[in-house]
Amino acid sequence: MMRTALASTALVFALTAPALARDVMDVADLVEKQGPAVVNISTTKMVKRSAEGLPFVLPDEEDLQDFFRRFFPGMPGGPGAGGGPMQEIPSRSAGSGFIVSSDGYILTNAHVVKDADEVLVKLIDKRKFTAKVVGADNRTDVAVIKIIASNLPAVKLGDPTKLRVGEAVAAIGSPFGFENSVTAGIVSAKGRSLPSESYVPYIQTDVAINPGNSGGPLFNMRGEVVGVNSQIYSRSGGYQGVSFAIPIDVAMEVVDQLKSGGKVSRGWLGVAIQEVTADLAESFGLDRPRGALVSQVQEGSPALKAGFLASDVILMFNGKPVENAGDLPRMVGVAKPGAKIPVEVWRKGKIQRLEVVLGELPTETPLASKDTKTFSRGGLALSELSAEHRRALDIDHGVLVEEVTGDAARAGIHTGDIILAVNNIKIVTVGTYRKAIAAVPAGKSVAILVRRGDGSMYVPLKITGG
Repeated sequence: MMRTALASTALVFALTAPALARDVMDVADLVEKQGPAVVNISTTKMVKRSAEGLPFVLPDEEDLQDFFRRFFPGMPGGPGAGGGPMQEIPSRSAGSGFIVSSDGYILTNAHVVKDADEVLVKLIDKRKFTAKVVGADNRTDVAVIKIIASNLPAVKLGDPTKLRVGEAVAAIGSPFGFENSVTAGIVSAKGRSLPSESYVPYIQTDVAINPGNSGGPLFNMRGEVVGVNSQIYSRSGGYQGVSFAIPIDVAMEVVDQLKSGGKVSRGWLGVAIQEVTADLAESFGLDRPRGALVSQVQEGSPALKAGFLASDVILMFNGKPVENAGDLPRMVGVAKPGAKIPVEVWRKGKIQRLEVVLGELPTETPLASKDTKTFSRGGLALSELSAEHRRALDIDHGVLVEEVTGDAARAGIHTGDIILAVNNIKIVTVGTYRKAIAAVPAGKSVAILVRRGDGSMYVPLKITGG
């Protein structure tokens, strides 16, 4: 009896194993078939530097010039200065991308081509092309570029919703400029939310990703692209076992809009939200922690017009369950402005059904509370650093730059910078920054101490508005 059962099991395995492996290839086959569609991208941006190498133009104010001369002895007018003129010199960087259509459309990260004066694409057969940036979306970090060519090898797109945690995946890219490098690993998690991103349910992997891999494809073992390698979590600046990819379905929705109109249009609800903890679920009478708790309804927003209230817990949006607060921004973002959307909320112990007509997400207006980008004077959207983030950076103060525009963009402050001080005033909270910047007269400049990567630098920020 036992022998019969074992034989039966072996027969079932023999029949099903080939079926399971039918479409699965090894990494070498994957690289041979899909590698030609992966490209190396190099960009050039002209930046102004003084003869002494200072990467910005001195402000007009004499007192602020003195401040910078004390900290940068090689500056014009400072100790040991040569007084040389400003120069434009090329700043080069590199990344990866992959061909999504045979007529020359290439998908990459927005940060790879941001502010580039020239974008060069190199194929695996050594051909080089100058590319045009069709469009870029900073919120999802997706960009589309185009080269003039035909009959190009294009990748095959997969379905990231079918990925399983633990499934094998591989990446092809150009880490540190080493073209067509291949790394492999597994899917560590799905649907990850990152502190500064509210529109992307990231695929987390342990595939080795380093500078230069950005914008390259993440493949499943059927040779299909399931993600765009975008970010790593690292204390050293290099790979430490945690990397993140944008799901390809999310990326392609952005690509389609960029190709058709050059920009991305998103729905806007107009609420600030937070996670529902076990204690909050108990206090609201929910059966378990789920949904997105509305902490604020913005003035003039579609949510206000639809009757949303602070303390509502959003459980369903357009027929789909909202399990975590991070689900809602993505659901709203992919919906079309003007769409009439049914929403279920938990209010005072029972379900209420509302209907909201979505607005269009303004360029500088966010969707959810911790991701809400309120721009301070000078053009910076800032957020508080978590205790974990401060420990990782080994600092005890500072605020994170979420987005940059206006004066701050012109000064050269970047998204991801940490603001440590304003005119030597230590910045501990966003409120501290706002108070310090409010005291600066229009037309004057302040010295902003910025932490970028492993180093710090002062950037002069001239406030043009009142």
